[in-house]
Amino acid sequence: MKQPQPFAFTAAALGLALMAAVPLAADWPQWRGPLFTGASPGAKDLPVKWSETENVLWRTKLPSWSAATPIIWGNTIFITSAEEGFAPLGSRQGGDGSTHDKIFLLALSRKDGSVLWRHQIDTGNRLYRKQNSASPSPITDGKHVWIMTGNGKFACFTIDGKEIWKRDIQAEYGRFGLNHGYASTPLLHKGRLYVQVLHGMRTDDPSYIFAVDPPTGKTIWKVERPTDAVTESPDNYATPQIVNVKGEEQLVISGGDYATGHSLAGGRELWRIGGFNPRNNPMNRTIASSLVIGGMVFTPSTRGRPFIAFRAGGDGVITGKNEVWTNNLGSDVPTPATDGTYIYVLGDNGVMHCLEAATGKVMYEGQRIELGTYSASPLLADGKIYSTSEEGNTTVIKAGPVFEILGVNKLDNHTLASPVAVGNQIFLRTADYLYCFQKK
Repeated sequence: MKQPQPFAFTAAALGLALMAAVPLAADWPQWRGPLFTGASPGAKDLPVKWSETENVLWRTKLPSWSAATPIIWGNTIFITSAEEGFAPLGSRQGGDGSTHDKIFLLALSRKDGSVLWRHQIDTGNRLYRKQNSASPSPITDGKHVWIMTGNGKFACFTIDGKEIWKRDIQAEYGRFGLNHGYASTPLLHKGRLYVQVLHGMRTDDPSYIFAVDPPTGKTIWKVERPTDAVTESPDNYATPQIVNVKGEEQLVISGGDYATGHSLAGGRELWRIGGFNPRNNPMNRTIASSLVIGGMVFTPSTRGRPFIAFRAGGDGVITGKNEVWTNNLGSDVPTPATDGTYIYVLGDNGVMHCLEAATGKVMYEGQRIELGTYSASPLLADGKIYSTSEEGNTTVIKAGPVFEILGVNKLDNHTLASPVAVGNQIFLRTADYLYCFQKK
């Protein structure tokens, strides 16, 4: 591991950098939660144990499967789904999108799981091995909900289900060219939506990012995001982030062998850092999103490849200048979770690492949780970390620098979606159901 460089933030200071946003933590408004860290600071008294019958407040049958995470505001849950009869999870058939190909946005009652409304937002759903075109998660501000499908249908609804606008991004800007289909979720921040399309495996068109006015759906700006990555390495399935650099907020885009910072005003690239693909592997597609704490960015790459912590900011190429620490504990698919003091890295092979955020010090490494494959990102809440495997098994471990398994909970269904915690409840989406777990 690269030795930590002089850095003004201590672990305590990094933790405090997250505390300012805690008042927003009563809901789960977008994919990685209220702070975009995989943490739910307001969640308390969560269950450690559950099953198909234990601590189940309710269970609702969903039309079909998707990797999309449930999004929660107040008493309403928003979730996307494939159509009933779509090719089963793990199927190698149905990729032509010819049958049962509709994509839906649903609103459910948090009280009992009943469906409040359901709208078709797209057709032509396609199967891409572990995901389909319903995989991007919704986003909400409590008044509206936005969704962009893997086919590029971008839509806005009121929370009561009235459609406000809809766009077709592929029709406007060209077809997506990712090997496993588009799956990035837009980012909502201070009255703007930010969208990235980083691709290259199945297209020669450039990657790009754009900003959208949420009420109208109109593009505010759009810029290319160049890379010298080749073959599949330009493909990225992550979500943008926001970092504060000396009082200036900047957009962070990771993927295509680089992390880049962009002006929120017009999208201009301000800086870029490399080192994520040191062997120039042409198949180095990236999936996990970056974490941001204060002015620090923590960007993982694929399993066994660099995980780089760096100070955001500067001008031009900052590779070799702004790194604070690096190691080879890239998580591949799951996005790490953090409380600002520790970073919890879950590999897709079911091993857990804990790092001190400020220094990169390894608190523990390679600890095995329940055997399985992990695509869902870990949830950090109520002093615990919840990690759910594709087989539907959730390992609960104690948060902190000492590894301790508190329990393993098994369901009779596969899942790709990340668990969510709000209040004293945990929400978990499997291939067939949405569960709400609460202590009884």
